[in-house]
Amino acid sequence: MAIVRAARLAGLVAAMALAGCGQGQQQTAAPLPAVTVANPVQRTVVDQDEYVGRFAAVESVEIRSRLSGYLAQIHFTDGQMVKKGDLLFTIDRRPFEIVLEQMKANLAQARANLAFTEADLQRGQQLLGNKTITEQAYDQRTQAKRVAEAAVTAQEAMVHSAELDLNDYSELRSPIDGRIGDRRVAVGNLVTGGTGGATTLLAMVVSVNPIRFEFSFDEASYLRYVRFATGSKEVESLHGNVPVTLKLIDENDFVHKGKIDFIDNVIDRSSGTIRGRAVFDNADGVFTPGMFGRVRVPGSPPYTALLVPDAAIGTEQARKYVLVVDGDDTVRQKYVTVGQIDGGLRVVKEGLTATDRVIVNGLMRARPGQKVKPQDESAPVPKPPNQAKAG
Repeated sequence: MAIVRAARLAGLVAAMALAGCGQGQQQTAAPLPAVTVANPVQRTVVDQDEYVGRFAAVESVEIRSRLSGYLAQIHFTDGQMVKKGDLLFTIDRRPFEIVLEQMKANLAQARANLAFTEADLQRGQQLLGNKTITEQAYDQRTQAKRVAEAAVTAQEAMVHSAELDLNDYSELRSPIDGRIGDRRVAVGNLVTGGTGGATTLLAMVVSVNPIRFEFSFDEASYLRYVRFATGSKEVESLHGNVPVTLKLIDENDFVHKGKIDFIDNVIDRSSGTIRGRAVFDNADGVFTPGMFGRVRVPGSPPYTALLVPDAAIGTEQARKYVLVVDGDDTVRQKYVTVGQIDGGLRVVKEGLTATDRVIVNGLMRARPGQKVKPQDESAPVPKPPNQAKAG
């Protein structure tokens, strides 16, 4: 009997000890994790498409001579900016001066011959009236005068051509404003002129401001742009008024503004793409033909979208999700379809409502189905309590 009482007493003591331990655990249970929540921001946005392309000069001219001759002078420094009409090269003028003098002498001879035939014709008129010469002889004098007049006209044209060669074509001037490249021929070399393919390339001048940016986009995007422009009753805007932005390879933001001024009329059969072109101001000369860049083109009409901080977006394999807090402070997972970054926030196209309380801070402390202590983004977030040190 004593043994039974001792066993009951030991069981009672153990039960009291367990009860006391449970109360201690309840008293020391960790508080609910604190998270920051916020409703999605509503904002009017426009979808943006990005393409890679290259800069190209609006005007590009190869400097070639119309005349063949020896290069006498170069009047520029390689790579300098030139204005329209600036003298660039001079071909040796002496041979053309000689040709001009010859043409002037031939013209003087033709004019002298014309004066003689005119006087001879006047005498013939008197003789014809006196029946001294025949009408055939008079017609011959008339014909001689007409031939002399034609000879004078031809020689005047030859003189004019020789003057062009000497005064205009022997001096090569820039046809546009822009930057000239390096000289391809040194002074003293023979320059082959003319209009054929064997002419000598002397230099190249490209315009600088404004400058074009050429890029390609696929057929589906082209159709989307056309229908967007048609739906907004601004069909012409597709070819001249669409604003675009651009950034260079060493820049983080699209800070350069321009406009699309041309879209090709043919889709390339091999690639299924069509060529577009935008124009940008280049007053400081930073953009150079051949330089790479990335252009951003409006891809949709303006619409009201929901936006959240990009840090609030989680990834689960190929799907994106956000964590929201429902009415009883329980964390729920919502799969979403995201878009571009706009003003530092990520556009959410599907999966959210304007009233959802999205966890924007404390994601590592929240799990789906877990109770949390939400704090509005505008309210200060309390720091988690310090944990007791072991030992």
